[in-house]
Amino acid sequence: MAKKAPGKAHREGLTVVQLMDMFPTEEAATEWFESVIWPDGRHCPKCGSLRTREASHAKMPYWCTDCRSYFSVKTGTAMQASKVPLRKWAIAIYLCLTSLKSISSMKLQRDIGVSQPTAWFMLQRIREAWAVDDDEDFDGPVEVDETYMGGERKNMSNAKRRAFREAGSPRGPVDKTAVVGVKDRETNEVRAEVVRNVDGATLQGFVREHTEEGATVYSDEAAAYKGLARDYRHVAVNHTVSEYVRVQAHTNGMESFWSMLKRAHDGTFHKISPKHLQRYVSEFAGKHNHRESGTLVQMRHTVVRLVGRRLAYRHLIADNGLPSGPGA
Repeated sequence: MAKKAPGKAHREGLTVVQLMDMFPTEEAATEWFESVIWPDGRHCPKCGSLRTREASHAKMPYWCTDCRSYFSVKTGTAMQASKVPLRKWAIAIYLCLTSLKSISSMKLQRDIGVSQPTAWFMLQRIREAWAVDDDEDFDGPVEVDETYMGGERKNMSNAKRRAFREAGSPRGPVDKTAVVGVKDRETNEVRAEVVRNVDGATLQGFVREHTEEGATVYSDEAAAYKGLARDYRHVAVNHTVSEYVRVQAHTNGMESFWSMLKRAHDGTFHKISPKHLQRYVSEFAGKHNHRESGTLVQMRHTVVRLVGRRLAYRHLIADNGLPSGPGA
């Protein structure tokens, strides 16, 4: 009897050779993107009209008769205004999905032959596809937990350590960015969000935003979660006395997710600014939630979710209130 392959071998994968066979030319890549974005036939992304025709425009191959404008399959997506060929976009999406700890902009630069700033911008646009929408609330039971992304105190300069001591922060997380996450045990789905505070209002508000009232919620013993008992069946494990599992009470699922995120942070990205951290968190949550699907299905799903998510460079680098330095 054949041995069962390890990991997720039951999924329908896509080898690099198969990928190159799928996209031998830019024309083949364009045809594939159009089939995914316009499964029911070409339509204008600006007004939705079906009254379109081919055009002789140098960059926009189609013309909408109703709103009288040129467009392409990139129009109205996170790829809009990009000069990067669709063939390279397809390869970049594939590499993002099949790299367990993701791919850095430096490696993508070398793999597809673009500049590092272009590769970084492409990756941030692809991550837009994994941003959480207003999905249905979890029925539970759920696990909720928070983590901190950032450098270690031992790696700080003496001057920086002294500044933290003088500010009254001798112990605990310092110069880190907090992330809270919830995992539904029934669906195995994860949602995670960068937060500026880890107080009760913030953490309990996150749980209420994603979880149906009355569901069972498992957490650690942090005081910020204590108010959950008003609306949920709240069960906590006491990590301070080395209690990590009590029958069904544990947060091991969320902690496993944090572990993967941090391995990617340490091994692939090395430093992530708090300003852009949410996109990286969304990438790993999105890939976690669709990891049972085949590679090609994941690629198609990612492309579909790029529609309506335009990300201009000026918006990407705009101030969002979080530091842009390598704090994480």
